[in-house]
Amino acid sequence: MLTYPDIHPIAFTLGPFSIRWYGIMYVLGFLGAACVAVYLGKRKPRPFSVNDVADLLFYCAIGVIFGGTIGYVLFYEPGRILTDPLVLFRFWEPGRSFHGGLIGVILAVFIYARVHQRRFLEIGDLVAPGIPVGLATGRLGNFLNGELWGRVTDVPWGMVFPQAGTLPRHPSQLYEFFLEGILLFILLFTYSLKPRKEGEISALFLFFYGIFRFIIEFFREPDINQGFVAWGWLTKGQLLSIPMVVAGLILFYYAKKKTFQPQHARSTQSKIQKIQKIKPVQKAERVPR
Repeated sequence: MLTYPDIHPIAFTLGPFSIRWYGIMYVLGFLGAACVAVYLGKRKPRPFSVNDVADLLFYCAIGVIFGGTIGYVLFYEPGRILTDPLVLFRFWEPGRSFHGGLIGVILAVFIYARVHQRRFLEIGDLVAPGIPVGLATGRLGNFLNGELWGRVTDVPWGMVFPQAGTLPRHPSQLYEFFLEGILLFILLFTYSLKPRKEGEISALFLFFYGIFRFIIEFFREPDINQGFVAWGWLTKGQLLSIPMVVAGLILFYYAKKKTFQPQHARSTQSKIQKIQKIKPVQKAERVPR
């Protein structure tokens, strides 16, 4: 049995301002995702510049903040909307939903694609490998805050969290750090290093995150205000992850078999078609004078 280390949620103070560990993890997550997007963006047939990536991350940050807040209220505390509708927009209050944040990012990517005349799945495939970086830092932030602990256990690495009582629990935040963060990043980043059909990388993210989250929920303590939502064992996190797995399978099949060509081939074919449309200019016959 392990004892949770005494970690204060405030990392340091600057005058009247308190800098929390969770905020630091958020910043590190966005910076890490930015580095991944910049690296992969240079490898695209139509490259993304550093400014392009910066603009894209700004859109995604707005999507994460508002989507996570709105999603948390809609998925976990919908009753509050009736008494206080403005709670949907109080993004400075605690409480975030990953699934809501993901929906916010999807909407942000769609808007960015329309504004910058890019293809939606092209951008989705660029963003997807960086999301696990943010997930990894976010789960570390949960651990440093001593929140979102696991279920009671007797495994040797069970940890006593002060806010959860005296019984040892699974350090489920670290499980999520490894599966949803490290392992998922390795899978997506490695797969992204070779030309892929548009939509494949986004599909793999949806599928594997849904699978990993579904598994980890068996070790994570259900939210107090939710408990088990179906059949006495299914949690809200698992319920929200099932559509991700299904959507990932459908999108991967659609991308692989039906619609999309590899991005490098698509770019080459487009150039060939443009060349073929150019008809040779015939020399004008000289008129005798």
